[in-house]
Amino acid sequence: MTARGRILEQIREALATREPVTHPGDFEGWRAEDPAPPVDAFVRTFEAAGGEVVRVDDEIHAGAWLAGFSAEFTTAAVGQTVTPSLRPPLHDCPADTADIGVSMATCAIGETGSLMLGAADARLAQLLPPTHVVFVSSFDVFATLRDALVASKPTLPSAIGLHSGPSKSADIGQILVKGVHGPGRVIALVMEE
Repeated sequence: MTARGRILEQIREALATREPVTHPGDFEGWRAEDPAPPVDAFVRTFEAAGGEVVRVDDEIHAGAWLAGFSAEFTTAAVGQTVTPSLRPPLHDCPADTADIGVSMATCAIGETGSLMLGAADARLAQLLPPTHVVFVSSFDVFATLRDALVASKPTLPSAIGLHSGPSKSADIGQILVKGVHGPGRVIALVMEE
């Protein structure tokens, strides 16, 4: 018998004597729901994690804000779902050399202060540039992670990323360092449409 065969036989034996476990049911969340409107809860929690939030009236104002903000940069990596009106007036380049990454969030979550980003929207643009700007509509901000997942269920991508502010680590010497495993600056642009 091969090593693979022995391992599979051990698994079969272990499963034969194991009691079946029932499904635990729907995930109801782990925190008491915040009484604040979801957008306000998101802003508070995201900023507490070191993220920045800019609230604008609509997509037109969002595009204008990004055009002004991106004046200090020369190159950008832009996600595939970012509409033409929200693209910065910069040269496109690969994410590993871009000054700024621009993405569109699937949604945002108030209780965790997270932006939910799909893998189809250029994961490299989300992770490699030192500054990352993420657009999200206020209609797509949910109170809880459960609400966000239930609402996204029909179109939930095969992989999602939950981005809760800039990348940070305190692994070495207990000193907090930003931008270790991703962007050191993350700006959520909430369109209040």
